[in-house]
Amino acid sequence: MAIAGARNAGKSSLINALTGQDIAIVSETPGTTTDPVAKHYELLPLGPVTFYDTAGLDDEGALGALRVRATRKVLLRADLCVLVCGQAGLGGEGRAMLEELRALGLPVVVAANKADLCPPGGGPHSREEDAAFCRERGVPFLPVSARTGRGVQELKQALVALAPEEFRQNPSLVGDCVGGGDIVVCVVPIDLAAPKGRLILPQVQVLRDILDNDALGLVVKERELEAALTSLSRPPALVITDSQVVLKVAGDVPESVPLTTFSTLFARYKGDLAELAAGAGALDSLRDGDRVLVAEACSHHPVADDIGRVKIPRWFSQYTGRELRFEFYAGHDFPEDLEGYSLAVHCGGCMIGRTEMLRRIRECRRRGVPITNYGVAISKVQGLLPRVLRPLGIELRDADG
Repeated sequence: MAIAGARNAGKSSLINALTGQDIAIVSETPGTTTDPVAKHYELLPLGPVTFYDTAGLDDEGALGALRVRATRKVLLRADLCVLVCGQAGLGGEGRAMLEELRALGLPVVVAANKADLCPPGGGPHSREEDAAFCRERGVPFLPVSARTGRGVQELKQALVALAPEEFRQNPSLVGDCVGGGDIVVCVVPIDLAAPKGRLILPQVQVLRDILDNDALGLVVKERELEAALTSLSRPPALVITDSQVVLKVAGDVPESVPLTTFSTLFARYKGDLAELAAGAGALDSLRDGDRVLVAEACSHHPVADDIGRVKIPRWFSQYTGRELRFEFYAGHDFPEDLEGYSLAVHCGGCMIGRTEMLRRIRECRRRGVPITNYGVAISKVQGLLPRVLRPLGIELRDADG
């Protein structure tokens, strides 16, 4: 949830009021907030959210332009936005920003801050006119006061109501593929890339979804899979594996047992699985010298056999027989010059929201760049993509639709 607006509109005061904590530095000096400040918060009944306090969109000078650019990057990955205005109202710039946010498809609520200092009255941009402007566009307009707390609870309620449906409905990762009492085997290799002392987030989330749907989850390493399957009194309803060992696992799991991968589940959960599966088909048309974008949602120290920076380039080169050029982006960085790439391959996206992932997919589509994800692409080069898609009801289609 991005908190945006002009300098001195009271954005930092408002995020402190929303969380009930002194998170952001508050000052009468314009431009106090320079870099986006993140605060994790439990916004019930919605659940965990992250508020981002951002620099003023009207910041000035060369340094100010960099701050505005950082703010806009937050907006591109936000699920919704609180557009804050101060005593002066939205003004021309605020109204233009509101239209820009709506064009992005970003749910937005206008928080007219400093309500304790703004008695009703006329003027070129009075609060009554701002409210009418927002009402015509179906945008909530709420008078608030970060100083007195007026309207803060109503703002929280508006944010819950504006949240995308999938956040309020808790979409299923795997629960629609299994039922109560079903056995689900999860294959989790422990290698150099595995985080110390814990499982990675997609594995944890899938296990939780299995439990939430009253199924039985069995976790094994790939070396113990065959013994585990033999020990079961009945075949599992589904086997879910890490993509890096999908070829070995496919050899151990009978064709009659549904098989998919954690990354394929996340391709559906966070993005558009049908489009990502179609994008993998672009591997068959790559040529020498083509640029391939490898996008990672998290930042981590690459190990000797890193999946994104080592294994995927090696597998792609072996599969295509081409001399390809790989370029890497991590975290929330994403290139603006997408047209120069012949293919984009994205990680599972466990560290970014569905909204940001879908925007990246849409932007690649708009620029004519096929996009796939790690697990889908790995299954493609291993010749197993139809099999891992089958449990999810996805049929392969061409990359151009």
